[in-house]
Amino acid sequence: MRRPLPSILLALSLAACGGTSPEIRPPWLLQLVAEQQAQPVANPPAYIARQEYAGGVYYYLPPRCCDIWSELYNSEGTLVCHPDGGITGGGDGQCPALGELIREEIIWRDARGGQ
Repeated sequence: MRRPLPSILLALSLAACGGTSPEIRPPWLLQLVAEQQAQPVANPPAYIARQEYAGGVYYYLPPRCCDIWSELYNSEGTLVCHPDGGITGGGDGQCPALGELIREEIIWRDARGGQ
């Protein structure tokens, strides 16, 4: 099976600038990173955090700017809710009760904006 060069380069760049997690990045997460890299650089730089709750593993993408919602994805890549941001700053109010945050790790940070 032949893989396109951009996917390989993206995977290598994730390995170089991602967090310390040994987990293999699923295709939907690689696509989300590619979508973020196609956007103008955010201030502060965009990042994706892997969050572990008693209810499972989720991926958090903070808002890019004011009045923009954050995004919370489940481990299959389905958008679950918008936990914060928006006009009120309180998100969409649709997030399920996940329980206490057990662990959070930044697995990708946009290096284009500096650190």
